Amino acid sequence: MRSACSAAPEPRKWSGQPDIMVMPTFAVVLGLLLLVWASERFVIGASAIARNLGVAPLMIGLTVVGIGTSAPEIFVSATAAASGFPEVAIGNALGSNIANMGLVVGASAPER
Repeated sequence: MRSACSAAPEPRKWSGQPDIMVMPTFAVVLGLLLLVWASERFVIGASAIARNLGVAPLMIGLTVVGIGTSAPEIFVSATAAASGFPEVAIGNALGSNIANMGLVVGASAPER
């Protein structure tokens, strides 16, 4: 008689379904690739429009960086407010402003 500990586990049988992590992993990778592609197209298009309007390259770069760094905060705040969690939107706005002020003051302190 064999003990329960020494029994070999039964091999998994193919159920015809893909592994549980295959589709979510594929969705994340595809989403990241689409995000990179779309952001590249957005920056190229916005830069071309601004250049055609005679905007200085420095202003174009600063605007793109400003929008790019604020977009996730705006999205999180809008999603939280629409989902019925306005305190998350307020906390996100306050926290990002405090962090941005601290980073700007900290980065400019050595220049003095």
